[in-house]
Amino acid sequence: MPPRTVWTGSLSFGLVNVPVGLYPATTDKSVHFNQFEEGTTDRIRYKKVNERTGEEVPGHRIVRGVDVGGGEYVMVTDDELEASEPERSHDVEVIGFVDLDDIDPIYFRNSYYMAPTPKGPDKAYALLRTAMQRSGKVAIATLIMRNKEYQVAIRPSGDGLVLETLYFSDEIREPGQDLPALPDASVVSDRELEVADLLIDAMAMEWDPTEFHDTHRQALMDLIERKRGGETIVTGDVAPKAPVVDLMAALEASMQSTGQGRQRAAARMERSGTTTVRVAPPEESDEPEEPAAKRSPKRAPAKRAPAKKAPAAKQASKASPTKSASASKPSSASKSASTTKPAAKTAKPAPKKRLRPAS
Repeated sequence: MPPRTVWTGSLSFGLVNVPVGLYPATTDKSVHFNQFEEGTTDRIRYKKVNERTGEEVPGHRIVRGVDVGGGEYVMVTDDELEASEPERSHDVEVIGFVDLDDIDPIYFRNSYYMAPTPKGPDKAYALLRTAMQRSGKVAIATLIMRNKEYQVAIRPSGDGLVLETLYFSDEIREPGQDLPALPDASVVSDRELEVADLLIDAMAMEWDPTEFHDTHRQALMDLIERKRGGETIVTGDVAPKAPVVDLMAALEASMQSTGQGRQRAAARMERSGTTTVRVAPPEESDEPEEPAAKRSPKRAPAKRAPAKKAPAAKQASKASPTKSASASKPSSASKSASTTKPAAKTAKPAPKKRLRPAS
């Protein structure tokens, strides 16, 4: 069943006029609760009462007023409100066209589908939509809806048009004025910024809205169904997250936790020529070296073909385990060199046993 129109009128640009209607572009799927007295199914109702006397006041006795401060109120009647309302209009008149990127997303309020009425000229609607698609522009217009004036942006979307109601500039807060003191960019070091850039590269993804779901609503509906089936729900306290103490350590840990963080970071460092950023934790630098020493003889036969080099290297590593382990330390490079040379000498007699004619 299609949604009902929330507004009907005409879209006009230049001398072209198209009868259109506005339809809600979104639907509210929030879980709505009623209020009850505990232990009963008795609904809680609200009454409008006089706060001084506590007596209920009927609707026809209620008037509107504005608090102007200092305990003073200005009362406004319905006739006065109607006289101050904007002139009713059923036209959305295009003022001009702008690039969509020029509009900060913070200005967007609500979205509506704009479709031609059944008796409207489809050709004029299709003309405006196609022209905006070709130009990459969106239309800026004004709209009077529900006794309120809106600034709107009309943009093409698929086979239709979308009308976005916009906030006025004086409705947008200025973060530098209305928010607490914001940190300056100078508090961030170049090293931290470089690792943060690598982390952003590692976490880059394609936007697919179908991959995201309201997990809280799903868990809430699951809770309701479980309680409906008679299950007793046991709750517990959620442990708070520990605050970040070392920003650099947190960035490096984040790099390690990303699936392809190391590969993408290494690729970017190679492109930029950067070699100063180390994303591997220091404690991992010693333990992997010993298995690496065992793997190196396996790589040598793959390159040079003699099958006897690998056993010779293994015998050398067994004969001098302390020297092989010390090969990973920069301070004992000479010992590492002397350890690998005997392994190479013991591996040389393998070709002298005349195994090649046999092959």
